[in-house]
Amino acid sequence: MSSHLHSADKITTDGGKLSTHGLIKFLVPSLIGILLFLVPFSVGNTINIGMGLAADWLKATLGDALPAIATVVLTLSIVLTLVVKLTKPGWARQGAMKELFDIAPLWVVMRALGAAFALMTYFQVGPEMVTASFTGGVMLNDLAPVLLTFFFFAAILLPFLVDFGFMEFIGSMVRTPFRKIFGLPGRSAIDATASWMGSGTVGVLITTQQYEQGFYNAREASAIATNFSIVSIAFALLVTSFIGINHLFVPFYLTVVVAGLVAAVIVPRLPPLSRKANTYYEPVGCQIQEENTGNQSLLRYSLGIAVARAETAPGPLKLARLALFNVADIFFGLLPLVIAIGTVALVLAEFTPLFTWLSMPMVPVLEWMGLPEAEAAAPATLVGFADMFLPAVLASDIESELTRFVIACLSLTQLIYMSEIGALLLKSRIPLKLWELVVIFLLRTAITLPIIVVMAHWLVG
Repeated sequence: MSSHLHSADKITTDGGKLSTHGLIKFLVPSLIGILLFLVPFSVGNTINIGMGLAADWLKATLGDALPAIATVVLTLSIVLTLVVKLTKPGWARQGAMKELFDIAPLWVVMRALGAAFALMTYFQVGPEMVTASFTGGVMLNDLAPVLLTFFFFAAILLPFLVDFGFMEFIGSMVRTPFRKIFGLPGRSAIDATASWMGSGTVGVLITTQQYEQGFYNAREASAIATNFSIVSIAFALLVTSFIGINHLFVPFYLTVVVAGLVAAVIVPRLPPLSRKANTYYEPVGCQIQEENTGNQSLLRYSLGIAVARAETAPGPLKLARLALFNVADIFFGLLPLVIAIGTVALVLAEFTPLFTWLSMPMVPVLEWMGLPEAEAAAPATLVGFADMFLPAVLASDIESELTRFVIACLSLTQLIYMSEIGALLLKSRIPLKLWELVVIFLLRTAITLPIIVVMAHWLVG
């Protein structure tokens, strides 16, 4: 049991006053975290969050240099990994460096692939299927700059949201409804909000950290990561404008939220998620306390455990070290994985008939549901597993507004796309396997598609 739980017991059961110092230590960083991650701002024609605005600023500042920076980072990743694996230097025999670079053979291969694809795309050498603007080009020129800038700020700024008691406070306040409706701890409400306002990848990042710190068990972390990491409002706006249904944004987002919430209630209650163990990450054990053990009001109790958590938060130096490690882990560990998996997925989608074949059974289903151009739409119902933007690309040529509406909604509610969320989950310590992600993707498709079609017929006609 962690020290902050002992102090939480002390604060919340003795009925004493909360210290002013503790309250300030909880409130100030938490308010900064809320402003950075959970408060949407309207900038021009888009909606964004504070952290997203910072990432956009960095992206605009570095501009065309970002693909080159990504290529250098990916090359460094495999070079340092090979040096550590082959020469076993003293500086990488323990601690952070060992964790970053002394990795399993599968991840070494992934880092090598990521670097190779980036170098081929950047210098335009090698097969066209890899270097094309709509395969390797999408990954290196479009996705990598977003990931570099977004995750740089996410890794540095997340502690404001998760390390100073805000998760404990909200978790305690909404514990009962979240337990009853979703079978999940209340603090998962933060994941959902951060995903909706900011980015699904930020949601997964929060979930991963919460699991590794002992605040979610394996079942909870798996369910939250695969059901609450919904793409942001900003990305939803991008999809609607790309696919030509901007004027339908309100019914579009209403449909996404309704279908997503229904899936979040049902999917965790089905295998494989329902079979996940209620065990906590072994090195840390269970660190969560959302039970109200005293006769205090819910607000007073929630404040008590929030302040207790803030009192034991890491100091500035430790937070800086953790932030640097998180940035390095994302740049050297996650980025190569995303580029490798994403490029392969895009090559399969663009240069092979794989998704067309796999989607053949969907044609009669879509026809039965009354969707025009069912044959053209069928591949777009499954290609989202490769990348979240691919369904919009495939559906942009479909004439029927109803069909485009359905595909756009479905692409946002399927959630499990390998180019980003899938890669993040496979790299994390959350116990999810590739085949389980496939099953969850298909379950989410089967559950949300009928809801989306019914709402589309009602709202779009």
